[in-house]
Amino acid sequence: MARLLDSLNLPGDLRKLSAQDLQMLAAEIREEIIHTVSKTGGHLAPSLGAVDLAVALHAVLDSPRDKIIWDVGHQAYAHKLLTGRRESFATLRQFGGVAGFPRRDESPHDAFNTGHSSTSISAALGMAKARDLKGDDFTVVAVIGDGSLTGGMAFEALNHAGHVKGDLIVVLNDNEMSISPNVGALASYLARLRTEPRLLKLRQDLERILEGIPRIGKDLAESVRRLKGSLKYLVVPGMLFESLGFTYLGPLDGHDIPSVMRTVEDARAKGGPVLIHVITKKGRGYRPAEADPRKFHGVGKFDVESGELARSSGPPTYTQVFGETIADLAARDPRIVAITAAMPDGTGLDTFGRRHPDRFFDVGIAEQHAVTFAAGLASQGLMPVAAIYSTFLQRAYDQIVHDVALQGIHVVFAVDRAGLVGEDGPTHHGAFDLAYLRSVPGMTVMAPADEGELVAMLSYALALDGPVAVRYPRSQGLGEAAFRPSKPIDLGKGVVVREGDDVAIVAIGSMVHPSLQAAEILQRRGVAAAVVNARFAKPLDEDLLLEAAGRSGRVVVVEEGTAVGGFGSGVAAAFARRTGAPVAMRHLALPDSFVEHGAREVLLAACGLTPHHIAEVAIDLCQTGRGAPPRRAGSCRAGQENVAAGAEVTGWQAQTMLLRK
Repeated sequence: MARLLDSLNLPGDLRKLSAQDLQMLAAEIREEIIHTVSKTGGHLAPSLGAVDLAVALHAVLDSPRDKIIWDVGHQAYAHKLLTGRRESFATLRQFGGVAGFPRRDESPHDAFNTGHSSTSISAALGMAKARDLKGDDFTVVAVIGDGSLTGGMAFEALNHAGHVKGDLIVVLNDNEMSISPNVGALASYLARLRTEPRLLKLRQDLERILEGIPRIGKDLAESVRRLKGSLKYLVVPGMLFESLGFTYLGPLDGHDIPSVMRTVEDARAKGGPVLIHVITKKGRGYRPAEADPRKFHGVGKFDVESGELARSSGPPTYTQVFGETIADLAARDPRIVAITAAMPDGTGLDTFGRRHPDRFFDVGIAEQHAVTFAAGLASQGLMPVAAIYSTFLQRAYDQIVHDVALQGIHVVFAVDRAGLVGEDGPTHHGAFDLAYLRSVPGMTVMAPADEGELVAMLSYALALDGPVAVRYPRSQGLGEAAFRPSKPIDLGKGVVVREGDDVAIVAIGSMVHPSLQAAEILQRRGVAAAVVNARFAKPLDEDLLLEAAGRSGRVVVVEEGTAVGGFGSGVAAAFARRTGAPVAMRHLALPDSFVEHGAREVLLAACGLTPHHIAEVAIDLCQTGRGAPPRRAGSCRAGQENVAAGAEVTGWQAQTMLLRK
């Protein structure tokens, strides 16, 4: 029997379907999502929970004329299947395939790019006001989760929307948690609303009775609506939202497609800002995800029948090493406290939370608050460690500058997911932290080359004064390939991990090991390459850099961060300030463009951050650089020919098309 999903012209045909057919279609969409994500990984539980909601919205609205903005985008897989991406859905999050988040350049049905939370209401309000100013007539809907609603930007937008009074629908998709259980007063407030689902009907019945009174009914009903302290304020939920200027409708069952459709139609008919509160179940339709939505929020490959996740062998990840280390350090020093912005599991701080619950703070999706909260803790003698993904720490740049660095306050930033993160793509790559943190006066910025250095750097960071950042990648540690024993950490000092006189490769963090592998390739080609583990992006070990450059006059700088304003820029500036002799320098870094989604190894190759490409660039520098010639005549030319023959290098330039300009 053919599936509805395969036979319909979506989303237009949705308006022709019966309620029973809509439910059947929703079940087929769930099956498609489960089987696809089991092979590609992705945000399973949130997307399963929003399937019925997506079907209902598209059955009422006329997308892409009507605009639907999915906050974060974790829940948008059903939306993608309903809007022309069914045949390509198997490529979800794969190199060159369907993106894991809404993307305007992927489909006209994706009204706005999302990937960071709490932005949908602001974007939707902007679209609604643009519509009004241009005299257009379409519906704008923002779909935001209860977790994203904890972000301050969402409340700024609600406040403004209630003030300007334009037609706007906000759908609060309330599944009682974001990635981890929600925290704070708002979560408690929404929990109270969930316990009183009959209150919406009571409100509607009351207003109908009042409006039915001859002559004075409508005026009386309006008076009751506006009169604080009236019966309505005693029995009607959602007064927080009504106080902000919204009409509140709900809570209602977000899996009851006809009910959601009717409520959206009612909201359009009423006009003005309307908030529809729907209750959904994360992981709906897949028992393992329903039972453990945290585990299945963002998953890798898994077995559909058993629900077992694919296990990776090998050494622990940097995140795991960080989590265990900071919990151990806190056991020895009661001043250490830990802060996360709704990511205890993702940052490894769940271990800290279990072992030191009184000193663990999950502030919700509120990175700005997290940073200033940390500054307040530190101002009173505590030692806060704020573990925040690189891409999310960008949201708190002003707080880093104004509330931490300007006051010289000692906060340790554990910057997880630094560099390329893989399948989540450009909204989640940690490309910019080296650049934006280096620009802050008084900031110390470190990056470990292996898990042993991460442990040492965390201890050292806690012993320093002022703001300190330790950045590390989303990857496993090196295990047996790690550098042992590691030399002690000293402020602003790098270490030479391999000697060589033909060219110096200066690398930081995740690029030190590939640079050593490049040096091995070069050695086989007769080229002696020194490798410097810089350790610090700020302050730089300028003396060591000058010494390394002085031997050959040739330097290749390698970093997993943006080429603009990052570590390499600092090295080039140091050479410009301090050397009187020319230094031929090549800089390998992430491009000045947004890097696409795909496996991390594929993206590193596309960006030229592999051992073979580092070696290729070093060979080319030996050939074309203006520094001193290599000690062995002809070694660079021979090496260039041999390295260029490597399959990993061949065609690299063609792969750059996968980088977004």
